Amino acid sequence: MSTLSELLAEHTQLSGDAVEHLQRVVAEWQLLADMSFADFLLWIPLGSADVGADSEFLCVAQARPTTGPTAHPEDIVAARVTATENPQLRRAIVEGRICREENPRWHLEVPVRSETIPVRHGGSVVAVLSRDTNLAMPRVPSPLEIAYLGCASDLCQMVADSTFPARASVVGADTSPRAGDGLIRLDALGLVAYASPNAISAYHRMGLAADLIGVSLAQSTRELVHDPFDAAEVAARIAAALDGRNSLRMEVRARGAVMLVRALPLRPRGDAAGALVLVRDVTDLRRRDMALLSKDATIREIHHRVKNNLQTVAALLRLQARRTAIPEARRALAESVRRVNSIALVHETLSVSVAERVDLDELVDKVLPAIGDGATAEVRAKVRREGSFGTLPAALATPLVLVLTELVHNALAHAFDPGTAGEVVVSATRSAGALDVVVADDGHGLPPGFDLATSDGLGLQIVRTLLDSELDSALQVRARPGGGTEAVIRLSLRGR
Repeated sequence: MSTLSELLAEHTQLSGDAVEHLQRVVAEWQLLADMSFADFLLWIPLGSADVGADSEFLCVAQARPTTGPTAHPEDIVAARVTATENPQLRRAIVEGRICREENPRWHLEVPVRSETIPVRHGGSVVAVLSRDTNLAMPRVPSPLEIAYLGCASDLCQMVADSTFPARASVVGADTSPRAGDGLIRLDALGLVAYASPNAISAYHRMGLAADLIGVSLAQSTRELVHDPFDAAEVAARIAAALDGRNSLRMEVRARGAVMLVRALPLRPRGDAAGALVLVRDVTDLRRRDMALLSKDATIREIHHRVKNNLQTVAALLRLQARRTAIPEARRALAESVRRVNSIALVHETLSVSVAERVDLDELVDKVLPAIGDGATAEVRAKVRREGSFGTLPAALATPLVLVLTELVHNALAHAFDPGTAGEVVVSATRSAGALDVVVADDGHGLPPGFDLATSDGLGLQIVRTLLDSELDSALQVRARPGGGTEAVIRLSLRGR
């Protein structure tokens, strides 16, 4: 089965920001499915930007509720429907609002009520959510179900408003509190309007003796948490949600219990409707996690020692270069120092992070000034970055940083005459399926008769080898419009 990123890369021309927004929606929508007691399907229009009566829609992701029966026992991902077969999808895009079917339709002998929610990003509708509810087992809703449905409706409206999920929200679906873990609905004043039984049990385990209904949750939570800094922080996050600001989940400890708390603002159509607070008791889980801390610390220590060893090697090479009288040998040793330092920077980044992923923007911003500073005194060109690389696994980050180091150094060394000012720009454009990198300079261009395949420069040989063996990509060198040279790399992100 194709993943969301692969389907978006194959069938759309969405920008990287739009793709990231859809990924955030999918990361959060299990919460929506559970509180809605409904299936969620993510549809994208195919073809032109104008959605007509004959337009097609492709399902790129699917979520089923854990709180009720599914309306789609079969797999819908990669299925296609026309606007004629499901006119609600087109209505949601054209009208830009949530559209509900008046009468249920039958699907595999099951009555299903469907509503479509436009997913708006950057002022335009980029996809449509379909919320399909199985009506085969009607029943009188309980207070818990009414609270669930009310919160779900507010969040779905916020999806249509482009205010949920928030851009700063980086929440793992496996660790975020779920609706069934414990749900608390706050009114606009911060008072508890509803608390699920699991939420009440979690607060009792934290030491609360009174009832939650009608009390200020921020104040009650602050009184339960012993650590004054954590108490102030969790109270501030609940207050921030009431003010419409998003925040990440937070762990709090009280009376030996460990709780995961997350507060979400509820502001459908921009109106203050209170907040949704999710609580999960992770006491037993954290006890097991303690056994992994030593392993994570060991991995970080290994990266730290590798970084230190590489810096020692670089220092020895630098010392040897200073003692070498042959100019060619001195330049070769200086280039080796630069390459070793680039690898050391990657390990330095990994030594302070548990995840084996690297923020390429932060890393490249460290490497580029070092390359510029190491250029010859006659070169006055500046080096800067445009666009965003995003995050990549460490296995890809190390060779990519080395490739960029060689290409930028080549541009500084060969594109400009002595004493000539210029600029080298490293630009990155990331989409759902690829990362495009261009190293461009405004120098005097490629030499006559230049052939990349037969070039015997060590830097270009290193670049070609790394691209072929580590990054499964290739290098293209061409004349830059307006003068200068461009080195172009297209790195596929599918399956990575």
